[in-house]
Amino acid sequence: QVQVVESGGGLVQPGGSLRLSCTASGSIFNSYVMGWYRQAPGKQRELVARITNTGGTNNADTVKGRFTISRDNTKNDVYLQMNSLKPEDTAVYYCNPYPRVNALWGQGTQVTVSS
Repeated sequence: QVQVVESGGGLVQPGGSLRLSCTASGSIFNSYVMGWYRQAPGKQRELVARITNTGGTNNADTVKGRFTISRDNTKNDVYLQMNSLKPEDTAVYYCNPYPRVNALWGQGTQVTVSS
């Protein structure tokens, strides 16, 4: 059974940086396009960035030039480097395949951008 565990969130000031990590168990990880999603209070969960199993990436317009997604297929890990953070980036961040697989949502990791 595949499970995902996110980590790396925290409280950061505007303009700061964080690096999120996601570890996915299970041998099928390498066959998935993986994505980072986020959900802010009162808003729908949205896709932030995705990466193919060969490293091709695509970012949402709201994070282009600030966030970078990467993956290490040898470790079943996916990362999200977030720079120049803004208060509107505050949300719970999740990793999940793309398209999303509802059975694979983890607990997420909270990112709070505030002074």
